[in-house]
Amino acid sequence: MFKTLRKLGAVTAASLLVATAAAAGGDPVKINVIGTWNSMTNYNNREAPFWRGLPKASGGQFISTIGSYSEFGLKGFEIMRLLKQGVFDYAYGLPGYVAAEDAVFEGGDLAAVTQDIETERKVAEAYFPVLEKAFAEIYNAKLLQLYPFPSQILYCKPEIRGLADLKGKKIRVYATTLGDFVEGVGGTSVTVPFGEVIPALEKGVVDCGITGTMSAYTAKWYQAADYAYTMRVGWGLAFGAMNMDKWNSMTAEQQADLKARLDKLTDRMWAETAKEDDVAIQCLTGDSCPVAPDAPTGGMTLVTPTEEDLAARDRIAQEVILARWAKRCGPDCAETWNQTVGKILGLTAKAD
Repeated sequence: MFKTLRKLGAVTAASLLVATAAAAGGDPVKINVIGTWNSMTNYNNREAPFWRGLPKASGGQFISTIGSYSEFGLKGFEIMRLLKQGVFDYAYGLPGYVAAEDAVFEGGDLAAVTQDIETERKVAEAYFPVLEKAFAEIYNAKLLQLYPFPSQILYCKPEIRGLADLKGKKIRVYATTLGDFVEGVGGTSVTVPFGEVIPALEKGVVDCGITGTMSAYTAKWYQAADYAYTMRVGWGLAFGAMNMDKWNSMTAEQQADLKARLDKLTDRMWAETAKEDDVAIQCLTGDSCPVAPDAPTGGMTLVTPTEEDLAARDRIAQEVILARWAKRCGPDCAETWNQTVGKILGLTAKAD
């Protein structure tokens, strides 16, 4: 009975919003959205509230629904194919999940080359036009957002004291460029879906895993890993893109309205993620967790990189990560990166 009443209330609310939009002149735009993982703050605090609140915020001009990878049983690698097919109108995902189609998608978040979130935003903005073109040509999609997850670090079950201890370890990665980093330090890269990392650690399928700080905390990786090694090897740069046919079906006014709203959401994503990084590390390794009064702590051992570790990382970034990516992407792609991201970082990708 209560479920029926709730459904009736939802239908009534939707009908009122549609009527409001019609009165304002113009049919409402219906948008079916697939977000990231419902165990993570980007989805719970930013993606889902934005799209669920959009119908009311827009006065019924946009009627949107959103579900997560978790709810749909998706792993992420199939997202852009589904968007291209029109299964979803708007999709969130990680460029590393679509890089198999073209290495150009990796260029905004190459492993170990960007060490702070302020610089990563400059990188994302410089590389946005390159990715925008690639999304349009390869996936018939309009790129509208680039935003970060908290910094990507390593979580290990065996004892880790520094970079040298990663040699010989099996390490979970989710992108080719992270695999380059792992192999550059002498480890073996293993691809494991996010939701399967804890059992993989418990069974010894992997010794370590790479993911964002808050992602690791909310997904409780501390149940299977004992050491948090805070060498930043990436930012989990993510995208939000709309099916191009859907985008083109909107009027210029509707496009401008939606883009303005998404731009504000993107600003929030960068600002809030910047604050979450230190909080998550405290929750994973500290005596208290400020996420909530009764939030559990992870009890992990904090391992910070030494100056020698950082110097070795820089060498691996230039000699292995950039070199391999430039070869995958090709001379023209590498030169475009040099003229955009490379100028910000003071690095050069050479395809030969």
